Amino acid sequence: MTSLSPDFEVRLAGTEAERDAALRLRYEVFVAELGGDGALVDHAARRERDAFDAHADQLLLLDHARQGGAQVVGVYRLLDRAGAEAAGGFYSAGEYDLDPLLRSGRRLLELGRSCLHRDYRGGSAMYHLWQGLAQLVADRGIEVLFGVASFHGTDTAALAEPLSLLHWRHRAPAALRVSSRVPARMDLIPEDRLDRRRAMLQVPALIKAYLRLGGAVGEGAYIDRDFNTTDVCLVMDTAQLNARRRAIYAGAGA
Repeated sequence: MTSLSPDFEVRLAGTEAERDAALRLRYEVFVAELGGDGALVDHAARRERDAFDAHADQLLLLDHARQGGAQVVGVYRLLDRAGAEAAGGFYSAGEYDLDPLLRSGRRLLELGRSCLHRDYRGGSAMYHLWQGLAQLVADRGIEVLFGVASFHGTDTAALAEPLSLLHWRHRAPAALRVSSRVPARMDLIPEDRLDRRRAMLQVPALIKAYLRLGGAVGEGAYIDRDFNTTDVCLVMDTAQLNARRRAIYAGAGA
């Protein structure tokens, strides 16, 4: 990373070059680092894509202080209901029964393919990306955010503690509780035998961020063997954020 302090900007990709940069970063994270694959992944050109990208927005985090000029260092893929209808459904619907959300009549936005360049993890980059997302959510009047988030690996026994913590302490309310289409059990450790602190240390940072902001998980995990991950579906009712969390979400609590 440049020796200069980052100079961040968050915006939707507006050109093919910007969308291509998002696909390149996604390849480096999801394929090169994590071993993922898929039918439309272009290994020769190092692009990670699928059929939903043609109908989705790419929210970009750019650092203008990178050597050589502004570079895309973070990405969120955003798919609204209109985009999902054009794509034949939401991406998450391949893993989870989304009927509770679809029947709610509320304004939905699916978040996916969230990633940061390795040089920007553990710092303020994700905060800036969330600030940009918060503004977009406010502008579009989004009521429910959702999307799958992942643990690396497909051995649920190795993930028993964090999965059990999510099951016992962070399930979504029944009205918004989506269910895995091929459920992998999450209640692997009884609640009274769970070391909650140790379990939380094993929860990925992105999932922790959702939980801090009032997010919750659906019923059951889903094993995604193409991407070598164990997925959970996160749901966030933006109307239910309390005042403190709303301030953090909007960027006032930093």
